[in-house]
Amino acid sequence: MMLEPSIDKLLDQVDSKYSLVVLEAKRAHELRDKERPTKEFKAVKRTLQALEEIADGTVKIHPAPELKRETLVEKRELERLQAKMKEQLIKEQIAKEEAEEEAKQKNSRAAKAAAAE
Repeated sequence: MMLEPSIDKLLDQVDSKYSLVVLEAKRAHELRDKERPTKEFKAVKRTLQALEEIADGTVKIHPAPELKRETLVEKRELERLQAKMKEQLIKEQIAKEEAEEEAKQKNSRAAKAAAAE
């Protein structure tokens, strides 16, 4: 049984088998975490999908892994801050609507009291 893509084709894309394994594992985790695939896959398993991408040359080892890590940390922090801001806006909107409703009820009570006099 011949495995696709072949190890020779994969090793043309990376420096060593160790780099290949690490890159495959990281990419498979990214695919699991709903990262956008770079192509349509023949394989069903994420590890084999990652190997397909590596063989095609669409996924490569980042030349500066520390920079990539910092970028990912910054991206996650930005997403966290955006979610926090969205939550704050929702809370403010709810508070505003509650205040408006309370003002309407207060005006309604005042109008009823004035009409009763």
